[in-house]
Amino acid sequence: QLQLVESGGGLVQPGGSLRLSCAASRFIYGYYMIGWFRQAPGKEREGVSCMSGSDGSTYYADSVKGRFTISRDNAKNLVYLQMNSLKPGETAVYYCAADISSSRCRVDGRYDYWGQGTQVTVSS
Repeated sequence: QLQLVESGGGLVQPGGSLRLSCAASRFIYGYYMIGWFRQAPGKEREGVSCMSGSDGSTYYADSVKGRFTISRDNAKNLVYLQMNSLKPGETAVYYCAADISSSRCRVDGRYDYWGQGTQVTVSS
């Protein structure tokens, strides 16, 4: 059973930056696609970004393109989401998720493993 633990959330002012981390309980490089999702109160879960396990290719939702960057540290089994120029509307619980697949990553939410989430609040 793969376990994922997010960290790095917190309170940030509009325009500020945060880096979220997702720690995996075991080696995932090459075997799993990783996705970052967020859910704001009263809203549906939204796919933000993902990275394919096979070749490291990435995807970003249009709303975050150019501001968010997904990356990974294979040696440490860590996946990051660097978030810049944050907006108040991006206040949400952010989740990382993993799915065993060598296919190109997707953000449809059909992932087998999920973290507990980390709260990000963008407010002045």
